[in-house]
Amino acid sequence: MSDGNEATAMAIPPFTAGLLPERAVLRVAGPEARIFLHGLLTVDVAGLAAGRAAYGALLTPQGKILFDLFILAHGEEFLIDCAAARRDELLRKLSFYRLRAKVEIAASPLAVAVSPEEPSQPLRYPDPRLARLGWRALVEAGTMAAATSYSAARIAAGLADSDADLAPGEFFPHEANFDQFGGVSFGKGCYVGQEVVARMEHRSTARSRILPVELSGVAPPPGAAILSGDRQIGTLLSAAGDRALALIRLDRLAEAKGPLLTGNVSLAVRKPPFARYEVAEGEGKGP
Repeated sequence: MSDGNEATAMAIPPFTAGLLPERAVLRVAGPEARIFLHGLLTVDVAGLAAGRAAYGALLTPQGKILFDLFILAHGEEFLIDCAAARRDELLRKLSFYRLRAKVEIAASPLAVAVSPEEPSQPLRYPDPRLARLGWRALVEAGTMAAATSYSAARIAAGLADSDADLAPGEFFPHEANFDQFGGVSFGKGCYVGQEVVARMEHRSTARSRILPVELSGVAPPPGAAILSGDRQIGTLLSAAGDRALALIRLDRLAEAKGPLLTGNVSLAVRKPPFARYEVAEGEGKGP
């Protein structure tokens, strides 16, 4: 887990405890569940202790994120917190890889909740990406109201969302900063897409990163180009008020001379608290 204290990082606004209706849960059990998931996902499932959780992904063979997810070790089974809109698709994909493995894969009736403080629910764990994002818990559906302002908090923290940002097959794990907050284990054996991810790590070829940005006004719709003069340096992703995420070309950001604009709105790129790479800043960049 990372939780740096960069001076340029945006303050993370408060959010209330409650359910995330856009999330759902899968249950993976059976005597070979651990080795099955370890051979598929980007994280070290083999070493995941009971009651501990990790954040990672199932990739395409080309090394791009197909599903991002949280995985909680619970006794001899694993509970996967994933996007509700894609839960059934993830179930089918895992079933495709199962072959003859002694594994049971099924949808779970549990719901996903978040809290800024440690909750009382037994199936709880601190957010494995960033301590400032508080806790997650798997709870009975309908037992809590929906959380408020959570999207604004995760955007300010620089964390992409499954539905709002990470279109399937569009992003390498490095682009979504998985290498920065433990979303990829570089010490484990093979998994789907591993060769491409390992090559990017060893060659330091991640030219683009998802970064938080501050805008001088309301953000344009997702997909809007971010320009410095007539040169595109990035693309806007999800937003909450005057804060947003953007996929930024780091080399072009470093070379930018004038203000950054998206539509008629100026913006400033911020370094997220977990980032160990350089994010160029200087005069004329943003409001």
